Amino acid sequence: MIEIDGSEGEGGGQVVRNSCALSLVTGRPFRITNVRGGRSKPGLMRQHVTAVEAAARIGGAEVGGAAVGSATLEFRPGAVQPGEYRFAVGTAGSTGLVLQTVLMPLALADRPSRLVLEGGTHNMLAPPFDFIERTFLPVINLMGPKVEARLVRHGFYPRGGGRIEVDITPTPLTPLECLEGGGFDGGSAQVLFTGLPFEIAERMIARLRRELPDWPEDAFAVRELPPDQGPGVILMIEARKAHVTEIASGFGQLGVPAERLAKTAAGRLKGYVASQAFAGPYLADQLVLPFALAGGGAFTTVKPSGHLITAIELAQRFLGKPITLEQEPCGRHLVRFA
Repeated sequence: MIEIDGSEGEGGGQVVRNSCALSLVTGRPFRITNVRGGRSKPGLMRQHVTAVEAAARIGGAEVGGAAVGSATLEFRPGAVQPGEYRFAVGTAGSTGLVLQTVLMPLALADRPSRLVLEGGTHNMLAPPFDFIERTFLPVINLMGPKVEARLVRHGFYPRGGGRIEVDITPTPLTPLECLEGGGFDGGSAQVLFTGLPFEIAERMIARLRRELPDWPEDAFAVRELPPDQGPGVILMIEARKAHVTEIASGFGQLGVPAERLAKTAAGRLKGYVASQAFAGPYLADQLVLPFALAGGGAFTTVKPSGHLITAIELAQRFLGKPITLEQEPCGRHLVRFA
C-alpha cells in the first residue's frame, strides 16, 4: 500500500488522477490522506469522484472514500478490462481530466476501447478539448497507441452538457526523445462564446491583436455557439512549432476583465514560443505518465510547474525508477526517464 499525503506538492486533483492511473498499470494499491489538501475547498469534488469511479470500473478496483468531500481515498486495483464505457461527470466537471485518468491504462491494454465522456469540455483549471486533440494526443500517437478524440458538443461551466468520444487502439509505448520544439511555424487565436454579449469576445480579440502584432489578421477569429451550450466564453491561442503545438487558454470569469485574460494568455504563449523547449507548461506535466510508463525517453520544457514536479514524484513512487529534472545552459529544462 503506497501512502500519499494529498496536501503535498501540487496538492490538488492531479494527485488523485495520476495515482489511479499508475495503480491500474502497476497493480499497486494506494491510500491518499488529506485529499486536495492544498486547495481552498479540500476533499474530492464531483469530477474527481467520477475519475476515480471510471478508473475503478475499467480496472475492477476496490475503492473506499470515493464520495464528494471525502478527505481519504483508498484504491486497490484489479485487472484492466478494455471495452466500451460511458462516464458522465455531471454539471461541468472536466471530461478531459477524466480521460487523463483512464487513458494510459486503456492504451496499454490488450484490446481496443471506446469512451463516451459527458460533462464540461471547456473548463477553468483544466485543459480544453482543443488542447487534448491538437497538443497532447499527437504525442501519444507518436509513442505507438492510436487515440482519436471527437468533440460532439461543447460544454461550459457551470451548465456542462458537453460530450466527447474517444477511440483507443492500444500498443506498447515507445520511448521518445522530444528535445527540440523547432522553429515557430505560425499561430492562431480563437474566442468561443455562447449566451453572452458579443462585445466580450470582441474585447478579447482586440487585446490579443495588440499583444501579438506580428500575427496576420486572419489568425484571429470569433465563433458563437448555440445558446443551449452555454453560457460561457474561452479564448485559445495556438502556437505551432515544427515538432509540436501548444495551446494557451483563458476562461471567462465574473469580475475578471476580458482584456486581462487575453493579456495573460498571450504572455504565457509568447514565453513558450521564445524558448527552445519542446513542451510548454501545460503539456509538460501531462507527458510524465506516458513517458514514465514507456520506461525511457526525455523531453524539454520551460520553467517547471508544481504540477510537473508532483507528477514526477508520484511516478517515481509507483514505478521505482529515477526521473531527472535539470536546467540546461539555454534556460530550458530537461526531463529524462530511466
